[in-house]
Amino acid sequence: MGENHTQLIEQIATGDKQALAALYRAYERPVYRFIVSRLNDPHEASDILHEVFMDIWRVAASFEGRSQVRTWIFGIAYRKVIDVHRKRARVTVTDEIPETGDVQDAADAGYAARQEAEHLRFCVGTLSDEHRSAISLAFYEDMTCAEIAQVAGVPEGTIKSRLHHAKKLLLHCLSGRIGRRAVA
Repeated sequence: MGENHTQLIEQIATGDKQALAALYRAYERPVYRFIVSRLNDPHEASDILHEVFMDIWRVAASFEGRSQVRTWIFGIAYRKVIDVHRKRARVTVTDEIPETGDVQDAADAGYAARQEAEHLRFCVGTLSDEHRSAISLAFYEDMTCAEIAQVAGVPEGTIKSRLHHAKKLLLHCLSGRIGRRAVA
């Protein structure tokens, strides 16, 4: 997989638009999923996705192959998302999320599953950007700690620590919400 993509980057560096299209097809969905998971805005995520590939088009010649193509691309996306958060002077919206209705009103298993997904989204939303990024790349993109460290530009130990703390925070949040619901 990676070797073929390194060749695509080399072709993009020579101005090959077909190679850019092929790289876009290979990475469009995972990179979009990563961006939207951090911004919660599909339109803005689409814009950033296109910016990522415009950057790839412009800087492909500077790719030295010291990292995998995948981590290089996610690194570009990661930095763009950080820039958006800085521009927004990010506000936490945790307190604004309304409590969902009483689960006992719904016997339907599909509804219960949606509620669980909503609780998980809520809990992920309470994490810091760094924790949310690490979780997103580890679980949704199946990246190793070393790959995530390359994407984020921090030591591998920092990523291990972020994942450890993020998992603890998620478990605490999820158990709190599940406990509260059971009492209701």
